[in-house]
Amino acid sequence: MGTAAQTFDEATLREALESANLPTLLMVMFQLTGDRRWTSEPYRPQRAKGMSDNDTGGFAPEIQDEVRSAAFDILQDWRNGRPVAVPLPDDELLVELIATCVGEEVPSEFGPMFAEDMRASLEGDRPHPHVEDGVDLSVIVVGAGISGLAAAVELKAAGIRATVFEKNPDVGGTWWENRYPGCGVDTPSHVYSLSYQPRRWSTYYGKRDEVLDYVRDVARKTGVVDQVQFETDVESAVWDEGAKRWTVTTRTAEGVVAEHVANVVITAVGQLNRPAVPTIPGAATFAGRQFHSAEWPEGFDVAGLRVGVVGSGASAMQIVPAVADRVSSLTVFQRSPQWIAPSFNYSSPVPEPVHWLMDNLPNYQLWYRLRLSWLINDRLYPSLQIDPAWPHPERSINAHNDGHRRALTRYIQDELAGRDDLLEKSLPTYPPFGKRMLIDNGWYAALRKDGVELVTDGVASIDETGLTTTAGQHVELDVIVYATGFEAKKMLYPMDIRGRDGVSIRERWGDEDAKAYLGLTVPDFPNLMVMYGPNLNLGHGGSYMFAGECQARYIAQMCAILTERRMASFEVRRDVHDDYNARVDAQHARMIWSHRGMDTWYRNSAGRIVTNSPWRVVDYWNMTREVNADDFVLEPATDDEFAQMLG
Repeated sequence: MGTAAQTFDEATLREALESANLPTLLMVMFQLTGDRRWTSEPYRPQRAKGMSDNDTGGFAPEIQDEVRSAAFDILQDWRNGRPVAVPLPDDELLVELIATCVGEEVPSEFGPMFAEDMRASLEGDRPHPHVEDGVDLSVIVVGAGISGLAAAVELKAAGIRATVFEKNPDVGGTWWENRYPGCGVDTPSHVYSLSYQPRRWSTYYGKRDEVLDYVRDVARKTGVVDQVQFETDVESAVWDEGAKRWTVTTRTAEGVVAEHVANVVITAVGQLNRPAVPTIPGAATFAGRQFHSAEWPEGFDVAGLRVGVVGSGASAMQIVPAVADRVSSLTVFQRSPQWIAPSFNYSSPVPEPVHWLMDNLPNYQLWYRLRLSWLINDRLYPSLQIDPAWPHPERSINAHNDGHRRALTRYIQDELAGRDDLLEKSLPTYPPFGKRMLIDNGWYAALRKDGVELVTDGVASIDETGLTTTAGQHVELDVIVYATGFEAKKMLYPMDIRGRDGVSIRERWGDEDAKAYLGLTVPDFPNLMVMYGPNLNLGHGGSYMFAGECQARYIAQMCAILTERRMASFEVRRDVHDDYNARVDAQHARMIWSHRGMDTWYRNSAGRIVTNSPWRVVDYWNMTREVNADDFVLEPATDDEFAQMLG
């Protein structure tokens, strides 16, 4: 549970406790004392509303004072050497404590997952697989974003030095590429972090520059940055059945083409890495600047310009409030309105006393993270299940979901009070969570500003001076920003990946029907792992950092099995793959993204959900916790083949 911080004084402690999150603080108090008083009434926090930090725990002022006063005495005793009463709760107790902390029931099955995270933090590491000493398994990772770095770190811990090819001049992936105004995460910073790399986040929701710095820090502190070859694009990967290896062709920024051979290839390019730009008649004639939000020109300032933003999804939600006060005029072209949740501290800096608490109080940061993990992970999952007996499918999918609709509707009505014109355009007709839920970072306030117009007619054409809608309205513009998303369903595009008998991944998947076992591996493509692959997008909540760690650990285990058993290749069994995807589709059929009338980037033209995971976070953690070798066809290596792996 850490060592006592011998340097803090009484005044500093008292000041910091005034800023403490009391549900978090109570968990620290219980661990230090073992006193059940701090998990019982009147000290049981109330349930948080939405994503509120619930700093007061819902306690009356006198109870808040009692908690802070008792915490001061307990922490003074700890500082003076009193031993920790409950250094590591068992799984059952941990679930009980988290349920107390968040003020609601937490199923017992979450205990092992939370316990693993706690042990990793307390003990500094979690168990890793390890390849046999003397075996030099060659692994190529495509991409140095979050997935690629997570894989490289996990493989390094297993004794494998992977080579990482990155098309950009720096690590970061999407966080290097996206630099538009307002760019940031909509997941709380303290859980948008790898378990082994905490950070003193300056804001509760990280902005792009800080997130990019964080990814750089991960690459540097873990040492994997030295394994990355930058400005090197992977054009193809071809499986050589005779040699049981992949040949990977790369092209550098200078045009130098090279071939590389590897036992294992890991693609870590993600789903949101190739911009989707609509084809609009006349676009080529536009005299101003036009670009996708992910390709915002370095240093480009829209101050004083007439700006049009095509789209009203997640990127637009961040761009519009960030530029609304600086442009001459701003026109938002909205295809459909979004459900938007209130934000409690979206733009708020983390106060210095809170940093002090996380730095100095034993397990304070860990409990804060565990608490957030529950709030953003699987808490909302039940509201996404279609109730076939629900009588109002036109507006919601179950009673819980309908409650969300009422609450979110009231919020929008309050934000747009007195602007019936905007309210009519801003209230969605589909059920909440049917599309990506967004967080209000000033969107409605921006729409109310002078010079900002929300247009709901379609975009018909573009000419030299601006854009014309399907209703015939012409809007003169200096800049057009396409906040139109990515080619998410067209996974691994434009790489040419060919497996057994020369079959290409494009032939197998087409442009929009990717399937993989656990989102990771595909029949006829031996020794290939796909990170952030099909059905791995977290639609209901959660942090991709956690999902990336799950995938990276699974991949490292698979590589260890390959070497331990002296195998030349692994390939997921077709029946295992097909059964898994049948279960994915069956689960999705019961979930909101399959609801009639929905139109999202999650679903292909045949109606199949391709991008999103149908599983709870805890389900996927369990599925990837340990490789079941029986799921794979393992082909033994000959003595000569295995000798090629020896260093």
